[in-house]
Amino acid sequence: MRLCRLVARGFRNLDDLECEPPPEGVALLGANAQGKTNLLEAVYYPVLFRSLRGAADQDVARFGGIGFQVEVHLEGGPAREVAVTYHAAGKRKQIAIDGEELARIADAVGAWLAVAFLPADVDLAAGPAANRRQYLDRMLSLADRSYLRALVRYRAALAQRNSALRQGEATLAGAFNVPLAAAGAEVAGRRERWARESAEIFAAELDCIGEQAPATLRYRSNPDLADPMGWPEALDAALPRDRARGMTTIGPHRDDLVIEIGGRHLRGVGSTGQQRSAAVALKLVELVSLRSARGTEPALILDDVFAELDRDRQRRLAARVLGHKDRQVFLTAPRRDELPPEAGMPVWNLESGRVSR
Repeated sequence: MRLCRLVARGFRNLDDLECEPPPEGVALLGANAQGKTNLLEAVYYPVLFRSLRGAADQDVARFGGIGFQVEVHLEGGPAREVAVTYHAAGKRKQIAIDGEELARIADAVGAWLAVAFLPADVDLAAGPAANRRQYLDRMLSLADRSYLRALVRYRAALAQRNSALRQGEATLAGAFNVPLAAAGAEVAGRRERWARESAEIFAAELDCIGEQAPATLRYRSNPDLADPMGWPEALDAALPRDRARGMTTIGPHRDDLVIEIGGRHLRGVGSTGQQRSAAVALKLVELVSLRSARGTEPALILDDVFAELDRDRQRRLAARVLGHKDRQVFLTAPRRDELPPEAGMPVWNLESGRVSR
């Protein structure tokens, strides 16, 4: 799947633009705060229809503007055009696929596929479990609509059960046990299966980048909760604790994706280079998972990915991500000399939100 034309208006500090990225992708060069990451954000926005940096839509719109518009014109996917318009007045968002407006964002998610790495994504390896759960939920939702539906049902049941617990209504909380168990088992089971199937791929990706110690990836959870029949006993046992805390204390919203290198938890003892390499490896596993599930090669978006890697790891990573005949890559760096020599690709410059070739 390739982006052949990008239209962005009113987006961050970018000048209104219409551009045609090369089939192999492009390296974006420019000093800090010139708009490199904003352009990557515009490219990724129509994947999930939200900022890849977690910003609210009103903050994505140009300061003082009336909103923004992003269009991606595609080749090699089920859709030819994905368009989104955000109206600051009323905070309203319109989404259209091939000219047909859709009422629900969930129906449009994944029409354009891309995998993005930002410097903050190092927290996938170094940060709290919530970051890794979010990684799993995003990737599996893009890979499989049924996972997204189960996740929505689980979050709704969890919110209702937690509300009842906060009000001291244990009987009412119990009314949501059945939908919580049904959806929660589906979510936990799918996550565990993905981790099991991806462990060897993750280790291989990390090895390709240059990590010498053996790496493991596993999903840490209560295995009984991958089956709806395992939930009643677990919920009963946890009820006193749930009532005391006013929240549900078991379930996939409490689980973690554990990464170990050399038999030790990476989060606690890994070096900066190891943590960055592991985060990049997770993104490459995401790429493999989406390709397998959707039958097409997602674009790869890399923001300053080579920073803080030694030259050998830079060389290895460049060889791993660049030059794939079906892959379009968008990457950034402050200067050309900060790109590995292997990154032989077209270069665009950004200055004050304006693109030049």
